[in-house]
Amino acid sequence: MAEKRIVLSAKDVEVKFRVRQNYLTAIRNVSLDLYEGETFAIVGESGSGKSVFTKTFTGMLESNGRITNGSIMFYGRSATDPTTGEQVENPGIDLVKLVKDKDWEGIRGAKIATVFQDPMTSLNPIRTIGSQIVEVIEKHQKISKQEAKEQAINMMSRVGIPNAADRFDEYPFQYSGGMRQRIVIAIALSCHPEILICDEPTTALDVTIQAQIIKLIKDLQKELGFTTIYITHDLGVVAKVADRVGVMYGGQIVEYGTAEDIFYDPKHPYTWALLSSLPQLGVKGEDLYYITGTPPSLFNKIVGDSFAPRNPKALQIDFVKEPPFFQVSETHFAKTWLLDPRAPELEKPEVIHDLHGKIEQMTGKGGAFYVDDE
Repeated sequence: MAEKRIVLSAKDVEVKFRVRQNYLTAIRNVSLDLYEGETFAIVGESGSGKSVFTKTFTGMLESNGRITNGSIMFYGRSATDPTTGEQVENPGIDLVKLVKDKDWEGIRGAKIATVFQDPMTSLNPIRTIGSQIVEVIEKHQKISKQEAKEQAINMMSRVGIPNAADRFDEYPFQYSGGMRQRIVIAIALSCHPEILICDEPTTALDVTIQAQIIKLIKDLQKELGFTTIYITHDLGVVAKVADRVGVMYGGQIVEYGTAEDIFYDPKHPYTWALLSSLPQLGVKGEDLYYITGTPPSLFNKIVGDSFAPRNPKALQIDFVKEPPFFQVSETHFAKTWLLDPRAPELEKPEVIHDLHGKIEQMTGKGGAFYVDDE
């Protein structure tokens, strides 16, 4: 991973929302580096801060929210000296300093684009599909309307819309749910962004269509070379697509590493709990595992480890002092006192022991979440 170029670097990001007379701290000092061409998945329960964190990359926080600390440096592709044609150092843009919508025009959509979970809320129902794609292309590229139309039809074809030219003037209601999501992807990719944020992109679709959309995004990523961020609570999707995974809880990333690190050598008790909740690990006749309790209120200051009240194996220090990140390996870090040399050795739950072997046994294809790319 060290050889890959960093395209975005978030450092100590904090986000607060004003709710009535109180402040809710939705993101608590989160840092993250994204690398060129990788797929990074952010997982966690609803309300953990996944969507809020990535909204800071596109300036799409709600009006009562603001970034109160940290920096988000977007580096983009290497800069070129117009006089010599040589590559020059790219100083990057601190996205935190972009305040007005006009400041975001060169970033949002053009460099960093988002695919949302419900295509019907992303598309205007009273405008044709083609006009909505053309509008985005014209906004970010200085080309004629005819050229924009040709690009739009080409992108519709690339995302798998049959007879794209004939369907250019149709309306969203004339498309199925899966086809509408393909159009949302076409709009997001129409200006060739460098980062594509996929916010629960398959939640509203049935299982068969989900697999098609996941494969489509993977194929387009290979072809166009963008970096992908998946936001999801579905660990099955994560196992299909992710190079690296960040686990979020209580407005923080509590563990991150490669997909293999997270699935086969998890270290944080919350990651243990998420993996134990996988339906694929259920045993006939036995209750599925679930995480007891509720996430912490982010209106209050959190003392210690935010997961401690729900963790039956919590240590005394978990209720007193927030743990730092401990390094497990070159690629793997976890924010838990269990990794402190002074901590007692605790075994992860039996249900996720030999997870790799259990997955292979269940599927016979090397993974419970195997996707046939043929």
